[in-house]
Amino acid sequence: VLPMVPAPPGSFAAAARGAACSSLSSSSSSITCPQCHRSASLDHRGLRGFQRNRLLEAIVQRYQQGRGAAPGASAAAAVAICQLCDRTPPEPAATLCEQCDVLYCSACQLKCHPSRGPFAKHRLGAPSGGGGCKSPGGAGAGATGGSTARKFPTCPEHEMENYSMYCVSCRTPVCYLCLEEGRHAKHEVKPLGAMWKQHKAQLSQALNGVSDKAKEAKEFLVQLKNILQQIQENGLDYEACLVAQCDALVDALTRQKAKLLTKVTKEREHKLKMVWDQINHCTLKLRQSTGLMEYCLEVIKENDPSGFLQISDALIKRVQVSQEQWVKGALEPKVSAEFDLTLDSEPLLQAIHQLDFIQMKCRVPPIPLLQLEKCCTRNNSVTLAWRMPPFTHSPVDGYILELDDGAGGQFREVYVGKETLCTIDGLHFNSTYNARVKAFNSSGVGPYSKTVVLQTSDVAWFTFDPNSGHRDIILSNDNQTATCSSYDDRVVLGTAAFSKGVHYWELHVDRYDNHPDPAFGVARASVVKDMMLGKDDKAWAMYVDNNRSWFMHCNSHTNRTEGGVCKGATVGVLLDLNKHTLTFFINGQQQGPTAFSHVDGVFMPALSLNRNVQVTLHTGLEVPTNLGRPKLSGN
Repeated sequence: VLPMVPAPPGSFAAAARGAACSSLSSSSSSITCPQCHRSASLDHRGLRGFQRNRLLEAIVQRYQQGRGAAPGASAAAAVAICQLCDRTPPEPAATLCEQCDVLYCSACQLKCHPSRGPFAKHRLGAPSGGGGCKSPGGAGAGATGGSTARKFPTCPEHEMENYSMYCVSCRTPVCYLCLEEGRHAKHEVKPLGAMWKQHKAQLSQALNGVSDKAKEAKEFLVQLKNILQQIQENGLDYEACLVAQCDALVDALTRQKAKLLTKVTKEREHKLKMVWDQINHCTLKLRQSTGLMEYCLEVIKENDPSGFLQISDALIKRVQVSQEQWVKGALEPKVSAEFDLTLDSEPLLQAIHQLDFIQMKCRVPPIPLLQLEKCCTRNNSVTLAWRMPPFTHSPVDGYILELDDGAGGQFREVYVGKETLCTIDGLHFNSTYNARVKAFNSSGVGPYSKTVVLQTSDVAWFTFDPNSGHRDIILSNDNQTATCSSYDDRVVLGTAAFSKGVHYWELHVDRYDNHPDPAFGVARASVVKDMMLGKDDKAWAMYVDNNRSWFMHCNSHTNRTEGGVCKGATVGVLLDLNKHTLTFFINGQQQGPTAFSHVDGVFMPALSLNRNVQVTLHTGLEVPTNLGRPKLSGN
């Protein structure tokens, strides 16, 4: 954007330069913006080659008229003066050029705007009272205060024609002669009024956006001012808190100093007492020994043998006893003059030197937001997704996902990590689970999110598991059909695991050759897979041929029942973990009594077969209500 407005003869500054543009154009062929440093080329008309900003003219005129109508305005403000005079004060204006929009006195008009050459076609008229400003129509105001009607703008190339169209290519108003004769003949044009309304609507819409931003900016300024006040208040609070904490440290140090001084005083008094006691004791012993020595010396001086011998034994014993009183250590001080107290203040000094503010005050994370559109259940698995609220400044080290037991019990942690998406497998079918999540960082654990309720599938959908089956097992039909490549029995498990609820599934016999003994039932995940189902303690099964069936667990055969299977037969398995029973059906009729009772734990659907049998698994079945009564067992 050029600061010397590209349409500015309408502004006073540009109008004042209007007459001087010929010298500018002769000395320079371009003008450069001092802000963006872009250059605009000038033709022989100089600055007059730019379009006039008539709207700015109207705004300036309204501003001047408003000032002229103000109370106490000078009457001389309505007198038009020459805009190019070097005299002080300037001469009154005698002429107004409607094209240049400049007021001239007679002398300046002859010198700067002669009626020849490029100015021959310019129209000169009498000056208006308000100076050289024109209305949006492009003509000068007839009288001060807008008493004269404004003229419609005319085309600068066809001065007698008014604008009627808008050139979309050049983005400028044009007259009809410009379309017929001028350079706009082949350009796209639209009606001036329609484009005026369209651009006005666009400007209004843009202004609404700017107004909203301005409103936000005002609110932001209010927020910043509140922050200034809070900074002042918080600064005073922190200063008071700092002074209180330092005073508390000084008080604690003073109290500890008094305690240490008390210990030193007690130690000194104890040492002094011990030394004085030893001095008194030693003085007493010394006095006794000295007296005894003097007495013995006097006795030795006596020359009476009989008298000496009369007391010599007792005296010798007394001297020996006196000597024995000075035992080893009796002449050594019991206490030292040194104090066995050492005060190690270096750690405290280091702590004082390291005492500083924690620059970042980390807060616990806010409440995570559960993304309900991404939370779902599939079979007995649930998937939960969450995210942190926008504009969260607290760091997050990880998340803790909690799930209840599906029966309204206590929550337990099922996931701890940094991911925001988690799938939990192995849940109970036909159960309602409550889940919640919280975030944590070095400052602690944040609050829980809202609780989301998830319902697992009413019935179990599963297939044969290709990963856990024996390598001789052959699966097809999306792992729903099983056969074997070996003549020996091989075991394959289902992909579901049951520990709660009532579950029913069926196996359709697609092929049955040479009277084999397939076995149907349930097993643990660690069941042996290279022999018939039920031969170890990890499986509960019914094996059946074309005539009869047996129940088997831990290689124990029980309840032989008449009735076998053939091609097209259907074997049903009913696992009731509420009653802890396992029951088998063939073609809708219960096969024998309840096969197993007191079954408890986690069970997986299981099947053993050889190459003479092929079965297809059917799941997602509700427990039939029309199952037949049990057949009587054969033994």
